[in-house]
Amino acid sequence: MTKGGMESVELFTTEGKGRGLKAQKEFLPGDVIFAEPAYAAVVFDSLTQVICHTCFKRQERLHRCGHCRFAHYCDRTCQRAAWLEHKQECSALKRHGKAPSENIRRGQEELRADAHSAGVVEELALPAPELRRGTASCGTHSTKKIQSSGHRGTCAPDWHGLVWWFGSSLPPPTLCNGFTLSDQRGLQAVGVGIFPNLCQANHDCWPNCTVIFNNGNHEAVRSMFHTQMRIELRALSKISAGDELSVSYVDFLSLSEERRRQLKKQYYFDCTCEHCKKQIKDDLMLAVREGENKPSAEAVKEVVQFSKDTLEKINKARMEGLYHEVVKLCRECLKKQEPVLGDTNIYFLRILSIASEVLSYLQMFEEAADYAKRMVDGYLKIYHPNNAQLGMAVMRAGVTHWHAGLIQAGHGLICKAYAILLVTHGPAHPITKDLEVMRVQTEMELRMFQQNEFMYYKMREAALKNQKIQVMPEPSNETSPSLFHKKE
Repeated sequence: MTKGGMESVELFTTEGKGRGLKAQKEFLPGDVIFAEPAYAAVVFDSLTQVICHTCFKRQERLHRCGHCRFAHYCDRTCQRAAWLEHKQECSALKRHGKAPSENIRRGQEELRADAHSAGVVEELALPAPELRRGTASCGTHSTKKIQSSGHRGTCAPDWHGLVWWFGSSLPPPTLCNGFTLSDQRGLQAVGVGIFPNLCQANHDCWPNCTVIFNNGNHEAVRSMFHTQMRIELRALSKISAGDELSVSYVDFLSLSEERRRQLKKQYYFDCTCEHCKKQIKDDLMLAVREGENKPSAEAVKEVVQFSKDTLEKINKARMEGLYHEVVKLCRECLKKQEPVLGDTNIYFLRILSIASEVLSYLQMFEEAADYAKRMVDGYLKIYHPNNAQLGMAVMRAGVTHWHAGLIQAGHGLICKAYAILLVTHGPAHPITKDLEVMRVQTEMELRMFQQNEFMYYKMREAALKNQKIQVMPEPSNETSPSLFHKKE
Protein backbone atom coordinates (compact mmCIF):
# COMPACT_ATOMS: atom_id res chain seq x y z
CA MET A 1 0.00 0.00 0.00
CA THR A 2 1.67 3.15 -1.13
CA LYS A 3 -0.93 5.89 -1.38
CA GLY A 4 -3.68 7.54 0.62
CA GLY A 5 -1.60 7.40 3.84
CA MET A 6 -1.27 3.59 3.55
CA GLU A 7 2.49 3.47 3.08
CA SER A 8 2.82 2.71 6.82
CA VAL A 9 0.65 -0.44 6.60
CA GLU A 10 1.67 -3.86 5.28
CA LEU A 11 -0.53 -6.73 4.12
CA PHE A 12 0.62 -10.14 5.38
CA THR A 13 -0.62 -13.72 5.52
CA THR A 14 -0.55 -16.02 8.53
CA GLU A 15 -1.47 -19.66 8.81
CA GLY A 16 -4.96 -20.16 10.24
CA LYS A 17 -5.91 -16.45 10.22
CA GLY A 18 -5.63 -15.62 6.55
CA ARG A 19 -4.62 -12.13 5.55
CA GLY A 20 -4.06 -9.35 8.01
CA LEU A 21 -2.59 -5.87 8.37
CA LYS A 22 0.44 -4.85 10.37
CA ALA A 23 2.10 -1.53 11.11
CA GLN A 24 5.36 -0.55 9.47
CA LYS A 25 6.00 2.27 11.93
CA GLU A 26 5.01 3.33 15.44
CA PHE A 27 1.60 4.86 16.11
CA LEU A 28 0.31 6.64 19.21
CA PRO A 29 -3.30 6.73 20.51
CA GLY A 30 -5.44 8.88 18.23
CA ASP A 31 -3.18 8.62 15.18
CA VAL A 32 -4.94 8.01 11.86
CA ILE A 33 -3.22 4.92 10.47
CA PHE A 34 -4.93 5.28 7.11
CA ALA A 35 -8.14 6.62 5.58
CA GLU A 36 -10.01 4.93 2.76
CA PRO A 37 -12.97 5.94 0.59
CA ALA A 38 -15.72 3.40 -0.05
CA TYR A 39 -15.16 1.08 -3.00
CA ALA A 40 -18.95 0.63 -3.13
CA ALA A 41 -21.66 1.88 -0.74
CA VAL A 42 -25.44 2.15 -0.61
CA VAL A 43 -28.08 3.57 1.75
CA PHE A 44 -30.38 1.13 3.56
CA ASP A 45 -33.77 0.60 1.89
CA SER A 46 -35.66 2.14 4.82
CA LEU A 47 -33.64 5.39 4.77
CA THR A 48 -33.34 6.22 1.06
CA GLN A 49 -35.41 9.41 1.43
CA VAL A 50 -33.69 10.88 4.49
CA ILE A 51 -30.01 10.05 3.89
CA CYS A 52 -27.85 11.57 1.14
CA HIS A 53 -26.87 8.86 -1.35
CA THR A 54 -23.45 10.47 -1.84
CA CYS A 55 -22.10 11.52 1.57
CA PHE A 56 -24.49 9.52 3.80
CA LYS A 57 -25.39 12.53 5.90
CA ARG A 58 -28.86 12.84 7.40
CA GLN A 59 -30.57 16.02 6.22
CA GLU A 60 -34.05 17.46 6.79
CA ARG A 61 -34.54 18.41 3.14
CA LEU A 62 -32.91 16.49 0.34
CA HIS A 63 -32.84 17.07 -3.42
CA ARG A 64 -34.37 14.23 -5.41
CA CYS A 65 -33.15 12.97 -8.78
CA GLY A 66 -35.62 14.37 -11.33
CA HIS A 67 -35.34 11.33 -13.61
CA CYS A 68 -35.78 8.29 -11.33
CA ARG A 69 -37.15 10.20 -8.30
CA PHE A 70 -35.45 7.61 -6.07
CA ALA A 71 -31.97 8.90 -5.27
CA HIS A 72 -31.73 11.79 -2.77
CA TYR A 73 -28.86 14.23 -2.22
CA CYS A 74 -27.84 17.03 0.15
CA ASP A 75 -27.48 19.51 -2.69
CA ARG A 76 -26.56 19.84 -6.34
CA THR A 77 -22.89 19.32 -5.51
CA CYS A 78 -23.54 15.86 -4.11
CA GLN A 79 -25.90 15.08 -6.98
CA ARG A 80 -23.33 16.02 -9.64
CA ALA A 81 -20.62 14.08 -7.81
CA ALA A 82 -22.80 10.95 -7.81
CA TRP A 83 -23.87 11.01 -11.46
CA LEU A 84 -21.17 8.64 -12.76
CA GLU A 85 -22.25 6.05 -10.21
CA HIS A 86 -25.97 6.77 -10.44
CA LYS A 87 -26.64 6.95 -14.18
CA GLN A 88 -26.87 3.16 -14.76
CA GLU A 89 -29.09 2.77 -11.69
CA CYS A 90 -31.17 5.73 -12.84
CA SER A 91 -31.82 4.10 -16.23
CA ALA A 92 -32.80 0.80 -14.59
CA LEU A 93 -35.13 2.57 -12.17
CA LYS A 94 -36.91 4.34 -15.02
CA ARG A 95 -37.12 1.09 -16.96
CA HIS A 96 -38.56 -1.03 -14.12
CA GLY A 97 -40.52 1.69 -12.32
CA LYS A 98 -39.47 0.53 -8.85
CA ALA A 99 -36.36 0.46 -6.70
CA PRO A 100 -34.30 -2.73 -6.18
CA SER A 101 -33.14 -3.91 -2.77
CA GLU A 102 -30.00 -2.50 -1.16
CA ASN A 103 -28.27 -5.83 -1.86
CA ILE A 104 -28.83 -5.50 -5.62
CA ARG A 105 -27.87 -1.83 -5.54
CA ARG A 106 -24.62 -2.67 -3.74
CA GLY A 107 -23.81 -5.25 -6.39
CA GLN A 108 -24.30 -2.64 -9.08
CA GLU A 109 -22.03 -0.27 -7.13
CA GLU A 110 -19.29 -2.92 -7.06
CA LEU A 111 -19.57 -3.43 -10.82
CA ARG A 112 -19.37 0.31 -11.34
CA ALA A 113 -16.28 0.45 -9.14
CA ASP A 114 -14.70 -2.40 -11.12
CA ALA A 115 -15.24 -0.46 -14.33
CA HIS A 116 -13.37 2.52 -12.92
CA SER A 117 -10.72 0.56 -11.01
CA ALA A 118 -7.97 1.07 -13.59
CA GLY A 119 -7.19 4.49 -12.20
CA VAL A 120 -7.39 3.57 -8.52
CA VAL A 121 -6.18 -0.01 -8.32
CA GLU A 122 -2.89 1.06 -6.73
CA GLU A 123 -4.90 2.29 -3.73
CA LEU A 124 -6.25 -1.18 -2.95
CA ALA A 125 -4.71 -3.94 -0.91
CA LEU A 126 -6.15 -6.25 -3.57
CA PRO A 127 -6.99 -5.15 -7.11
CA ALA A 128 -10.61 -5.36 -8.20
CA PRO A 129 -10.10 -8.37 -10.51
CA GLU A 130 -8.71 -10.40 -7.60
CA LEU A 131 -11.64 -9.43 -5.44
CA ARG A 132 -14.00 -10.28 -8.28
CA ARG A 133 -12.48 -13.74 -8.76
CA GLY A 134 -13.36 -14.48 -5.15
CA THR A 135 -9.79 -15.01 -3.93
CA ALA A 136 -9.85 -12.17 -1.45
CA SER A 137 -9.93 -12.88 2.23
CA CYS A 138 -11.74 -10.74 4.76
CA GLY A 139 -9.12 -10.69 7.48
CA THR A 140 -10.04 -13.41 9.94
CA HIS A 141 -13.02 -14.39 7.82
CA SER A 142 -11.25 -15.99 4.86
CA THR A 143 -12.91 -16.77 1.55
CA LYS A 144 -11.84 -20.41 1.84
CA LYS A 145 -13.73 -20.74 5.11
CA ILE A 146 -16.77 -19.01 3.65
CA GLN A 147 -16.89 -21.38 0.71
CA SER A 148 -16.42 -24.48 2.87
CA SER A 149 -19.32 -23.36 5.05
CA GLY A 150 -21.59 -23.03 2.04
CA HIS A 151 -21.88 -19.29 2.59
CA ARG A 152 -21.50 -16.93 -0.38
CA GLY A 153 -19.94 -14.13 1.62
CA THR A 154 -20.66 -11.93 4.58
CA CYS A 155 -22.21 -9.34 2.36
CA ALA A 156 -22.51 -10.97 -1.04
CA PRO A 157 -25.12 -9.25 -3.22
CA ASP A 158 -28.09 -10.98 -4.80
CA TRP A 159 -26.42 -11.80 -8.11
CA HIS A 160 -29.46 -13.38 -9.77
CA GLY A 161 -31.50 -10.31 -8.89
CA LEU A 162 -28.71 -8.09 -10.17
CA VAL A 163 -28.62 -9.89 -13.51
CA TRP A 164 -32.39 -9.56 -13.85
CA TRP A 165 -32.34 -5.89 -12.85
CA PHE A 166 -29.50 -4.65 -15.03
CA GLY A 167 -29.93 -7.23 -17.79
CA SER A 168 -26.32 -8.27 -18.35
CA SER A 169 -23.99 -11.23 -17.96
CA LEU A 170 -22.22 -10.65 -14.69
CA PRO A 171 -19.20 -12.21 -12.96
CA PRO A 172 -19.50 -13.97 -9.56
CA PRO A 173 -20.01 -11.95 -6.36
CA THR A 174 -17.36 -10.36 -4.20
CA LEU A 175 -16.63 -12.33 -1.05
CA CYS A 176 -15.86 -9.47 1.26
CA ASN A 177 -17.00 -8.12 4.61
CA GLY A 178 -19.36 -5.18 4.42
CA PHE A 179 -19.00 -2.32 6.91
CA THR A 180 -22.05 -0.71 8.43
CA LEU A 181 -22.08 3.02 7.65
CA SER A 182 -23.35 5.48 10.26
CA ASP A 183 -24.70 9.00 9.97
CA GLN A 184 -22.51 12.06 10.49
CA ARG A 185 -22.71 11.76 14.27
CA GLY A 186 -22.29 8.02 14.48
CA LEU A 187 -25.67 7.52 16.16
CA GLN A 188 -27.56 5.50 13.54
CA ALA A 189 -26.64 2.84 11.00
CA VAL A 190 -27.66 4.21 7.58
CA GLY A 191 -26.03 1.98 4.95
CA VAL A 192 -23.38 -0.56 4.04
CA GLY A 193 -20.09 -0.17 2.19
CA ILE A 194 -17.12 -2.15 0.91
CA PHE A 195 -13.61 -1.05 1.94
CA PRO A 196 -11.06 -3.46 0.40
CA ASN A 197 -8.08 -2.35 2.50
CA LEU A 198 -9.80 -2.22 5.84
CA CYS A 199 -11.60 -5.55 5.38
CA GLN A 200 -8.18 -7.21 5.69
CA ALA A 201 -7.95 -6.24 9.38
CA ASN A 202 -8.43 -9.19 11.72
CA HIS A 203 -10.70 -9.24 14.75
CA ASP A 204 -9.68 -8.95 18.39
CA CYS A 205 -12.11 -8.43 21.27
CA TRP A 206 -9.56 -6.02 22.82
CA PRO A 207 -8.25 -4.35 19.63
CA ASN A 208 -5.50 -1.78 19.20
CA CYS A 209 -7.48 0.14 16.52
CA THR A 210 -10.96 1.46 15.93
CA VAL A 211 -12.91 2.31 12.79
CA ILE A 212 -14.66 5.65 12.43
CA PHE A 213 -16.70 6.95 9.49
CA ASN A 214 -15.98 10.52 8.55
CA ASN A 215 -18.57 12.25 6.38
CA GLY A 216 -16.58 15.45 6.10
CA ASN A 217 -15.86 17.40 2.96
CA HIS A 218 -12.61 15.78 1.79
CA GLU A 219 -11.78 17.24 -1.61
CA ALA A 220 -9.04 14.70 -2.34
CA VAL A 221 -11.43 11.84 -1.70
CA ARG A 222 -14.22 13.46 -3.68
CA SER A 223 -12.01 14.02 -6.70
CA MET A 224 -10.95 10.36 -6.72
CA PHE A 225 -14.11 8.51 -5.77
CA HIS A 226 -16.83 11.14 -6.29
CA THR A 227 -17.90 10.85 -2.65
CA GLN A 228 -17.54 12.78 0.59
CA MET A 229 -17.58 9.70 2.82
CA ARG A 230 -14.49 7.85 4.00
CA ILE A 231 -13.46 5.43 6.70
CA GLU A 232 -10.58 5.98 9.12
CA LEU A 233 -8.52 3.40 10.98
CA ARG A 234 -7.35 5.05 14.21
CA ALA A 235 -4.94 3.77 16.87
CA LEU A 236 -6.43 3.18 20.35
CA SER A 237 -3.13 2.46 22.08
CA LYS A 238 0.57 2.62 21.32
CA ILE A 239 1.39 0.39 18.33
CA SER A 240 4.96 -0.60 17.52
CA ALA A 241 6.33 -1.32 14.06
CA GLY A 242 5.54 -4.93 13.16
CA ASP A 243 2.46 -5.18 15.41
CA GLU A 244 -0.69 -6.58 13.82
CA LEU A 245 -3.53 -4.07 13.46
CA SER A 246 -6.81 -5.36 14.85
CA VAL A 247 -10.38 -4.13 15.16
CA SER A 248 -13.38 -5.54 17.02
CA TYR A 249 -16.29 -6.84 14.97
CA VAL A 250 -18.61 -6.93 18.02
CA ASP A 251 -19.29 -4.91 21.15
CA PHE A 252 -17.12 -6.01 24.07
CA LEU A 253 -19.93 -5.74 26.62
CA SER A 254 -20.84 -9.44 26.49
CA LEU A 255 -19.42 -12.56 28.06
CA SER A 256 -16.57 -14.15 26.09
CA GLU A 257 -18.76 -17.17 25.30
CA GLU A 258 -21.51 -14.92 23.91
CA ARG A 259 -19.03 -12.95 21.80
CA ARG A 260 -17.53 -16.14 20.38
CA ARG A 261 -20.98 -17.48 19.57
CA GLN A 262 -21.91 -14.26 17.78
CA LEU A 263 -18.66 -14.20 15.80
CA LYS A 264 -19.08 -17.82 14.78
CA LYS A 265 -22.66 -17.24 13.66
CA GLN A 266 -22.05 -14.02 11.73
CA TYR A 267 -18.45 -14.27 10.54
CA TYR A 268 -17.73 -18.02 10.52
CA PHE A 269 -14.60 -18.15 12.67
CA ASP A 270 -13.65 -19.13 16.23
CA CYS A 271 -12.22 -16.19 18.16
CA THR A 272 -8.87 -17.07 19.74
CA CYS A 273 -8.00 -13.66 21.16
CA GLU A 274 -6.50 -13.49 24.65
CA HIS A 275 -9.65 -12.05 26.22
CA CYS A 276 -11.75 -14.95 24.93
CA LYS A 277 -9.23 -17.69 25.71
CA LYS A 278 -8.63 -16.45 29.25
CA GLN A 279 -12.20 -15.15 29.73
CA ILE A 280 -10.79 -11.80 30.85
CA LYS A 281 -13.38 -9.46 32.39
CA ASP A 282 -16.01 -12.25 32.57
CA ASP A 283 -15.74 -12.18 36.35
CA LEU A 284 -16.67 -8.49 36.36
CA MET A 285 -19.57 -9.00 33.98
CA LEU A 286 -20.93 -11.79 36.22
CA ALA A 287 -20.22 -9.98 39.48
CA VAL A 288 -22.51 -10.45 42.51
CA ARG A 289 -22.77 -8.51 45.76
CA GLU A 290 -19.96 -9.19 48.21
CA GLY A 291 -19.99 -8.98 51.98
CA GLU A 292 -21.71 -10.68 54.85
CA ASN A 293 -24.99 -10.99 52.99
CA LYS A 294 -23.52 -12.48 49.83
CA PRO A 295 -26.41 -13.96 47.80
CA SER A 296 -26.69 -17.67 47.13
CA ALA A 297 -26.12 -19.18 43.70
CA GLU A 298 -29.84 -19.91 43.49
CA ALA A 299 -30.73 -16.28 44.25
CA VAL A 300 -28.31 -15.07 41.56
CA LYS A 301 -29.75 -17.49 39.01
CA GLU A 302 -33.27 -16.31 39.81
CA VAL A 303 -32.41 -12.61 39.45
CA VAL A 304 -30.51 -13.19 36.18
CA GLN A 305 -33.51 -14.98 34.71
CA PHE A 306 -35.81 -12.21 35.94
CA SER A 307 -33.50 -9.69 34.26
CA LYS A 308 -33.62 -11.56 30.95
CA ASP A 309 -37.43 -11.76 31.08
CA THR A 310 -37.64 -8.06 31.93
CA LEU A 311 -35.38 -7.10 29.03
CA GLU A 312 -37.75 -8.90 26.65
CA LYS A 313 -40.71 -6.99 28.11
CA ILE A 314 -38.76 -3.74 27.85
CA ASN A 315 -37.93 -4.32 24.19
CA LYS A 316 -41.61 -4.90 23.43
CA ALA A 317 -42.67 -1.76 25.31
CA ARG A 318 -40.04 0.32 23.53
CA MET A 319 -41.20 -0.94 20.15
CA GLU A 320 -44.70 0.26 21.05
CA GLY A 321 -43.44 3.61 22.38
CA LEU A 322 -44.66 2.88 25.94
CA TYR A 323 -41.80 4.69 27.65
CA HIS A 324 -43.46 5.11 31.04
CA GLU A 325 -44.00 1.34 31.06
CA VAL A 326 -40.29 0.93 30.28
CA VAL A 327 -39.39 3.09 33.29
CA LYS A 328 -41.70 1.04 35.52
CA LEU A 329 -40.11 -2.21 34.35
CA CYS A 330 -36.61 -0.84 34.88
CA ARG A 331 -37.36 0.31 38.42
CA GLU A 332 -38.86 -3.05 39.34
CA CYS A 333 -35.88 -4.90 37.88
CA LEU A 334 -33.30 -2.66 39.58
CA LYS A 335 -35.04 -3.20 42.91
CA LYS A 336 -34.48 -6.95 42.53
CA GLN A 337 -30.98 -6.63 41.12
CA GLU A 338 -29.40 -4.23 43.61
CA PRO A 339 -29.21 -6.62 46.60
CA VAL A 340 -27.89 -9.47 44.44
CA LEU A 341 -25.87 -8.32 41.40
CA GLY A 342 -22.56 -6.47 41.43
CA ASP A 343 -22.08 -2.96 40.05
CA THR A 344 -20.38 -4.32 36.91
CA ASN A 345 -22.82 -7.14 36.19
CA ILE A 346 -23.89 -6.88 32.53
CA TYR A 347 -27.59 -7.37 33.29
CA PHE A 348 -27.47 -4.60 35.90
CA LEU A 349 -25.62 -2.30 33.47
CA ARG A 350 -28.07 -2.99 30.64
CA ILE A 351 -31.05 -2.00 32.79
CA LEU A 352 -29.21 1.12 34.02
CA SER A 353 -28.46 2.11 30.41
CA ILE A 354 -32.07 1.76 29.29
CA ALA A 355 -33.43 3.53 32.38
CA SER A 356 -31.10 6.52 32.00
CA GLU A 357 -31.81 6.85 28.28
CA VAL A 358 -35.60 6.69 28.58
CA LEU A 359 -35.78 8.91 31.68
CA SER A 360 -33.66 11.52 29.87
CA TYR A 361 -36.07 11.43 26.95
CA LEU A 362 -38.96 11.94 29.41
CA GLN A 363 -37.00 14.88 30.93
CA MET A 364 -36.75 13.20 34.33
CA PHE A 365 -33.13 14.23 34.46
CA GLU A 366 -32.24 13.86 38.15
CA GLU A 367 -33.21 10.19 38.31
CA ALA A 368 -31.66 9.62 34.88
CA ALA A 369 -28.39 11.19 36.03
CA ASP A 370 -28.14 8.84 39.02
CA TYR A 371 -28.57 5.77 36.81
CA ALA A 372 -26.21 7.16 34.15
CA LYS A 373 -23.43 7.76 36.70
CA ARG A 374 -23.69 4.20 38.03
CA MET A 375 -23.70 2.87 34.47
CA VAL A 376 -20.55 4.81 33.56
CA ASP A 377 -18.78 3.68 36.75
CA GLY A 378 -19.39 0.09 35.66
CA TYR A 379 -18.39 0.70 32.04
CA LEU A 380 -15.08 2.25 33.09
CA LYS A 381 -14.10 -1.02 34.78
CA ILE A 382 -14.98 -3.17 31.76
CA TYR A 383 -14.32 -1.29 28.52
CA HIS A 384 -10.95 -0.39 27.02
CA PRO A 385 -10.18 3.17 28.25
CA ASN A 386 -10.29 4.45 24.67
CA ASN A 387 -13.37 2.55 23.52
CA ALA A 388 -15.74 4.58 21.31
CA GLN A 389 -18.84 3.03 22.94
CA LEU A 390 -17.52 4.10 26.34
CA GLY A 391 -16.91 7.64 25.09
CA MET A 392 -20.46 7.93 23.77
CA ALA A 393 -21.93 6.58 27.03
CA VAL A 394 -19.88 9.03 29.11
CA MET A 395 -20.98 11.88 26.84
CA ARG A 396 -24.66 10.99 27.28
CA ALA A 397 -24.18 10.78 31.04
CA GLY A 398 -22.51 14.19 31.05
CA VAL A 399 -25.34 15.80 29.08
CA THR A 400 -27.91 14.21 31.41
CA HIS A 401 -26.14 15.65 34.48
CA TRP A 402 -25.93 19.03 32.77
CA HIS A 403 -29.67 19.02 32.09
CA ALA A 404 -30.28 17.99 35.69
CA GLY A 405 -28.41 21.08 36.93
CA LEU A 406 -25.52 18.99 38.30
CA ILE A 407 -22.97 21.19 36.60
CA GLN A 408 -19.85 19.94 38.39
CA ALA A 409 -20.45 16.27 37.60
CA GLY A 410 -21.77 17.12 34.14
CA HIS A 411 -18.69 19.13 33.17
CA GLY A 412 -16.38 16.41 34.50
CA LEU A 413 -18.10 13.70 32.48
CA ILE A 414 -18.17 15.82 29.33
CA CYS A 415 -14.42 16.47 29.67
CA LYS A 416 -13.80 12.74 30.13
CA ALA A 417 -15.89 11.94 27.06
CA TYR A 418 -14.06 14.60 25.05
CA ALA A 419 -10.69 13.04 25.94
CA ILE A 420 -11.88 9.62 24.74
CA LEU A 421 -13.48 10.85 21.52
CA LEU A 422 -10.38 12.84 20.60
CA VAL A 423 -8.66 9.47 20.32
CA THR A 424 -11.48 7.43 18.78
CA HIS A 425 -13.03 10.05 16.47
CA GLY A 426 -10.46 12.83 16.18
CA PRO A 427 -10.91 16.61 16.63
CA ALA A 428 -12.48 17.16 13.18
CA HIS A 429 -15.35 14.67 13.57
CA PRO A 430 -18.80 16.34 13.90
CA ILE A 431 -19.59 14.67 17.22
CA THR A 432 -16.25 15.75 18.70
CA LYS A 433 -16.89 19.31 17.55
CA ASP A 434 -20.32 19.23 19.23
CA LEU A 435 -18.72 17.92 22.40
CA GLU A 436 -16.12 20.69 22.36
CA VAL A 437 -18.92 23.27 22.26
CA MET A 438 -20.57 21.57 25.25
CA ARG A 439 -17.26 21.43 27.09
CA VAL A 440 -16.72 25.18 26.69
CA GLN A 441 -20.32 25.97 27.67
CA THR A 442 -20.26 23.80 30.80
CA GLU A 443 -16.87 25.21 31.79
CA MET A 444 -18.32 28.72 31.64
CA GLU A 445 -21.35 27.66 33.69
CA LEU A 446 -19.14 25.89 36.23
CA ARG A 447 -17.15 29.08 36.80
CA MET A 448 -20.39 30.97 37.34
CA PHE A 449 -21.56 28.24 39.76
CA GLN A 450 -18.32 28.42 41.74
CA GLN A 451 -18.50 32.21 41.99
CA ASN A 452 -22.14 32.40 43.13
CA GLU A 453 -24.14 29.19 43.42
CA PHE A 454 -27.40 30.95 44.23
CA MET A 455 -27.12 33.31 41.26
CA TYR A 456 -26.21 30.42 38.94
CA TYR A 457 -29.41 28.54 39.72
CA LYS A 458 -31.53 31.70 39.44
CA MET A 459 -30.08 32.44 36.00
CA ARG A 460 -30.48 28.81 34.96
CA GLU A 461 -34.12 28.82 36.05
CA ALA A 462 -34.79 32.04 34.14
CA ALA A 463 -33.09 30.66 31.02
CA LEU A 464 -35.13 27.45 31.14
CA LYS A 465 -38.37 29.41 31.30
CA ASN A 466 -37.52 31.14 28.04
CA GLN A 467 -35.90 28.22 26.25
CA LYS A 468 -37.01 24.63 26.02
CA ILE A 469 -34.46 22.09 27.18
CA GLN A 470 -32.94 20.16 24.31
CA VAL A 471 -34.11 16.62 25.01
CA MET A 472 -32.40 13.38 24.15
CA PRO A 473 -33.32 11.67 20.88
CA GLU A 474 -36.25 9.30 21.08
CA PRO A 475 -35.09 5.90 22.36
CA SER A 476 -35.01 3.05 19.89
CA ASN A 477 -34.27 -0.65 19.96
CA GLU A 478 -31.35 -0.20 17.61
CA THR A 479 -28.02 -0.65 19.36
CA SER A 480 -24.95 1.34 18.45
CA PRO A 481 -23.92 0.71 14.86
CA SER A 482 -21.75 -2.40 14.71
CA LEU A 483 -18.58 -2.42 12.68
CA PHE A 484 -19.35 -5.10 10.14
CA HIS A 485 -22.59 -5.52 8.28
CA LYS A 486 -24.34 -8.92 8.15
CA LYS A 487 -27.25 -9.24 5.75
CA GLU A 488 -29.79 -11.48 7.53
